[in-house]
Amino acid sequence: MPHEFELSKEIALDATPEQVWEAIATGPGVDSWFMGRTEIEPGEGGRGRFTMFGNTETSTVTAWEPGKRFAYRGDEGPDGAFMAMEYLIEGRDGGGTVLRLVQHGFLGDDWETEYEAMVTGWDLYLHKLARYLTYFRGRPVTVVSAALPDAPEREKAWVTIKDALGLAGAVREGDPVRVAVDGLPREDGVVDYAALPDFLGVRTGDGLYGFIHSGPKRGNVVVLGHHIFAEGADQERAEAAWRSWLTRLFP
Repeated sequence: MPHEFELSKEIALDATPEQVWEAIATGPGVDSWFMGRTEIEPGEGGRGRFTMFGNTETSTVTAWEPGKRFAYRGDEGPDGAFMAMEYLIEGRDGGGTVLRLVQHGFLGDDWETEYEAMVTGWDLYLHKLARYLTYFRGRPVTVVSAALPDAPEREKAWVTIKDALGLAGAVREGDPVRVAVDGLPREDGVVDYAALPDFLGVRTGDGLYGFIHSGPKRGNVVVLGHHIFAEGADQERAEAAWRSWLTRLFP
């Protein structure tokens, strides 16, 4: 039986309300920090599409107040379940913006695991939003996604991933990282988000790289969610290179 839920998050952003609106209420803006690919038809009643690993979810815009409020509701499934999202934008005296979000809807039988994943996942992606607005705002993005199911469990998987990135031991924000993938330009960067055993974020001069381990309750899947802001980046080439990187790490 679907289980009703609601979660809320808040973050202070070093950007204007107009810049935050552009990042959360347009397809190119959302693509610059969130997973998958997003399309949003502007205006109340507009249709939205979110595509990830070949699966597409559709929605309808339910509130459209530029610079203030944006909300949408996903189409209902056969059992009547749906997801809905509301963003509230508030400019701060002295500059900057506070962004609040509320997500509600229904989860499946294993709702506690799904809810926990959503709560921690939003922490990662809101952090990515803040970093995008600070370091890459306005730059065109190439979204790179890859996944490996049935990977080793967390402890073993992270040892392997950290070693490939030039990391060892306890990981802290600011630790130096090397991003070396066959067929792609080598980059040096830093740990930008350290939330092991779930997430690891890396920032370079041209990208935000996300490494995720789902944990045993969700199939021990390693997911890569990268945002590349280098001119001329080729999505198909990059995704193929990162898929090869995963299979070499975990043959």
